Amino acid sequence: MSTFDRPFGRYFEDFEPGDVYKHWPGKTITEYDDHLFCMITMNHHPLHTNSWFAQNETVHGRNVVVGNLVYSVVLGMSVPDISGSCIANLEVTDLRHSKPTFHGDTIYAETRIVDKRESSTRDDRGIVTVETKGFNQRGEEVCYFKRKVMVWKRAAAPQRRRPYGDGGWD
Repeated sequence: MSTFDRPFGRYFEDFEPGDVYKHWPGKTITEYDDHLFCMITMNHHPLHTNSWFAQNETVHGRNVVVGNLVYSVVLGMSVPDISGSCIANLEVTDLRHSKPTFHGDTIYAETRIVDKRESSTRDDRGIVTVETKGFNQRGEEVCYFKRKVMVWKRAAAPQRRRPYGDGGWD
């Protein structure tokens, strides 16, 4: 019998500048997703939540998905490949929304490794700089940002464990 643990995040040694990770799967952003996110975050702008307003008083003529939801979805898509086993997210810079996202658009994401360096204060970790792009179903870039994550070196990383033993399938 074989047991497979799904990788979630990577270690410092796994990252190479220039590598690109194409995150999977994509996410179709529904009107419900957008409205719920707006209500949770207290963003009540009618551009996102009022169909009549969007049709009659905006340049797009329809509701636009709130940008922070688009950013959050794209960031979340990158977690299993990039920061799932990191120690900390250190910074996000250069966030931009290149095109609007509308209800029903499907978002995909890709991340490129820009740089990596060992920590100057601790030898068990390093800093990885990445840039991530979100694309809609037409391949148009809708979101871009850079971020730095602090990641474990493989030998120092805590072992992933479960709160129960290995006898689940005896």
